[in-house]
Amino acid sequence: MRPNATVFCTRLSTMTFPADRPATWFVTGTSRGLGLELVKQVLERGDNVAATTRSTERLLAALGDGADTTRLLPLAVDLRDDTAVAQAVRQTTERFGGLDVVVNNAGYGFLAAVEDTTARDVRDMLDVQVAGVWNVLRATLPVLREQRSGHVVNVSSVLGLTSVPGWGLYCAGKYALEGLSEALAGEVAGFGVGVTVVEPGYFRTDFLTTDSLALPDATSGAYPEIAEMVENHLKLQGNQPGDPVRGARLMIEKVVTGDDSLRLVLGSDSHAYATAKVQALQATLDASARTASASDFPA
Repeated sequence: MRPNATVFCTRLSTMTFPADRPATWFVTGTSRGLGLELVKQVLERGDNVAATTRSTERLLAALGDGADTTRLLPLAVDLRDDTAVAQAVRQTTERFGGLDVVVNNAGYGFLAAVEDTTARDVRDMLDVQVAGVWNVLRATLPVLREQRSGHVVNVSSVLGLTSVPGWGLYCAGKYALEGLSEALAGEVAGFGVGVTVVEPGYFRTDFLTTDSLALPDATSGAYPEIAEMVENHLKLQGNQPGDPVRGARLMIEKVVTGDDSLRLVLGSDSHAYATAKVQALQATLDASARTASASDFPA
């Protein structure tokens, strides 16, 4: 089977966003960062939100006393537990009578050399960034598919498009999410379900603090440049170019307007990194254009 390049470039389906009633959103990873800002803005729109987090107390505290929580369903969910995820989705549809938008946002950073990354580090990261997303999709897609409408938003990263030293494990999870999302877009298009992959750069959240950025317990000492990178990244906190308020607003607009492109690149830094990757890949393709067929059987 030859790949369909169209699937890789476009979402192939335009969701009809409900105009006569509040939409219902299911969002993971909502106690801080882009996820928290997304919940705030969706509530301000008058839509319903089922917000999953490891701590509902932290979520409610972050929203503050002035937030209208009558349309909010806070849910403490371990995304690695498929039974717990399925129960959370049932609670959502029972509370709000339906489901329209699914946002897979939960995740965390990990900065270490590949050699210094333990087996536990790998399992923990991929359980959240890959298996957790799969659990959410298995629980929500039957609802969207049956009603023949809906939208899935998978929050990746520019490091799902390009890789840099020190971010190998994080990139591995985000690259997996990119591949999953491209395949999913083609699978569900015929059911009226849209898919968007979001690729943010550095946003001024707490992603680069030790609360969100995991580091190895011990290192080999063989990669001093990565140790220096860790220090520099922690110093970058508070100076990231991305505004989470603007970023969340653009994500909502992407869903509400029915924009049919697969990807949403957020941030000038993300655009620059992605552009450099595309140019490097194009140079490789151009250089191998005459030799690539040498491995084929003779015509």
